[in-house]
Amino acid sequence: MTNNLILVDDHNMYLEGVLSILDTRGEYIVNFASTSGLDTLLFLEKNPSRRIDLVISDISMPEIDGIALVKRIKAIHPNIKVLMVSMWNSPKVTATLLKAGIDGYILKDASKTEFFHAIELLLRGQKYFTKEIENAFLEYQAKNRIEEIKLTKREKQVIKLISEEFTTQEIADRLCLSKHTIETYRKNLISKLKVKNIAGLTRYALKMEDELTKI
Repeated sequence: MTNNLILVDDHNMYLEGVLSILDTRGEYIVNFASTSGLDTLLFLEKNPSRRIDLVISDISMPEIDGIALVKRIKAIHPNIKVLMVSMWNSPKVTATLLKAGIDGYILKDASKTEFFHAIELLLRGQKYFTKEIENAFLEYQAKNRIEEIKLTKREKQVIKLISEEFTTQEIADRLCLSKHTIETYRKNLISKLKVKNIAGLTRYALKMEDELTKI
């Protein structure tokens, strides 16, 4: 079975390189290749009956960038898969692309093997993201979740001292509070941060290290 593809990249040399790579595989037919996202949308508009299975696109392009292109494609042709190929590894851009509806995202320095692997997975209805992009995005998400949870100054003091392995009594003495109050803070922090134990609080404290050092 053959698959119909569209390529979009404003760098001619890269576009020609990808075309030559795809030419080595008979199951992929490039129906349209362009340096313009706008021209790509016009092609889809003028050929509504043509089955396109996958669009491979860059992000940074004139007239209409890859993010806007994905949104337009998914709004009109939700069944078309979109693979972003870029030099960017920005978690914020990844988050925006995911909201726009991308199916995959790889870096331009990916190997030929990874490139074809990503294409094959997307055409089978799966998702694929280069490991570096996935890891950076997951770290970004985790950091954002931390920032969303608001801790009081006292809670930050308690969690910092817990992470430094002070006992409940030692923390109470340092903060001039009762041992019972510190135990209550600890229980509330475990519940608030949705962790299971002191080890979980310590891991959380490590993620907040920059903020906690300012206390």
